[in-house]
Amino acid sequence: MNSRRSWVIFGIGVFAYLIAVMQRTSIGVAGVAATERFHVSAAVLSSMAVVQLIVYAAMQIPVGVLIDRVGSRTLMLVGTVLMVIGQVTVAFAPTIAVAILGRVLVGAGDATVFTSLMRLINSWFRGRLVPQLSQWIGNIGQLGQVLSAVPFALLLHQAGWTTAFLTAASLSVIAVIGIVVAISDRPVGSTEGPRPATWGESLRQLRISLARPGTQLGFWSHFVTQSSGTVFNLMWGLPFMVFALGLPPAEASGLIIVSVVAGLIAGPILGLLTARFPLRRSNLVLAIVAMMGAVWALLLLWPGVPPTWLLVLVLVAIGIGGPGSLIGFDFARTSNPLHSLGSANGIVNVGGFLASFVMMFLIGLALDAQNTAHTTAGLYALDSFRWAFAIQYVIIGIGVAFLVHARRRTRRRMQEEEGIEVAPLWVALVDVWRRGRRA
Repeated sequence: MNSRRSWVIFGIGVFAYLIAVMQRTSIGVAGVAATERFHVSAAVLSSMAVVQLIVYAAMQIPVGVLIDRVGSRTLMLVGTVLMVIGQVTVAFAPTIAVAILGRVLVGAGDATVFTSLMRLINSWFRGRLVPQLSQWIGNIGQLGQVLSAVPFALLLHQAGWTTAFLTAASLSVIAVIGIVVAISDRPVGSTEGPRPATWGESLRQLRISLARPGTQLGFWSHFVTQSSGTVFNLMWGLPFMVFALGLPPAEASGLIIVSVVAGLIAGPILGLLTARFPLRRSNLVLAIVAMMGAVWALLLLWPGVPPTWLLVLVLVAIGIGGPGSLIGFDFARTSNPLHSLGSANGIVNVGGFLASFVMMFLIGLALDAQNTAHTTAGLYALDSFRWAFAIQYVIIGIGVAFLVHARRRTRRRMQEEEGIEVAPLWVALVDVWRRGRRA
């Protein structure tokens, strides 16, 4: 554990995930080009990303079960090959239907990589390092957004649709080679225990994981923190910045990097706080959600065109939401045995993407409903975006209600099974303040 081999596997796995994120987010910066190439409405355009996310989310639980049954290496290998095929399909797509098929393959392949990598980390590392590495996986992986926002976008504008997507596919070929050469599922002599012998046993493990309040808490934590950033970066951020705010496309693509940088800075801090205060992880999640809600409200209620500094503030907030969503996997880790962690992580990873594709699609419908002039300017008008983006409050508000309920059940079980009672945050803070005064 925590050996040199462990770090090699970590490095190759993170590279594969970084490229997977680039493939996932490439359609976001290609949104304007896709509108011009296929001549489609906002709702149809959003379906490219929505279908991709539906496939991604729908496959998370099956992928988690397969990880526990056949291992992470096989799933990562098959998934990365699917992404190569998917991006090649998009590159040569003559119609929107073929492009959507390609994005379905990308979503299916993408669905395997992150959950497999999280499982590998728990097999090859031990101790307080695990939650910190989980944050680094998310942070380094999100640099894939930089690859799609800058070099991919530049190649798209200069060399065209086909060249850009073929180049993206070639990077996944490199990841395939790395997985074949370097990655194995577990160290020699691992004490994890045998994999499920039958599919019936695998499904039984899945049901047990799903019933655990800690797994449900992880699901809703992921649901409320990850979705806002995914919706903005993957689909609606670029049209909003270019058409509603009037920013040049190159500048808008570059601004996406702000959220990535914010996540890179916040991720290690959240990892340390998660390891240092494991009983206050849900408070971290709720604080991040409150922060995102506040800055979005300021942007949507701003009279006239919001200033660039406010847009940057929103990008910072949703960037912090990315590593904040990884706290959900720490709930799964501490609530489930290692032999069923793949299933639990799969359940958690559904959360943010379920919220994302629901919001993404509803935003597209809201924009179309307000476009009475049936023009691009009317479709992407600033006031239309104000109402459309407000949909986030409904979806995330529902998620917060379920999160609080799952937290209550999780704390009750901790008290019954481990004798650990978690006092409300304000009680704990008052206690710390009183001890400080006595000292």
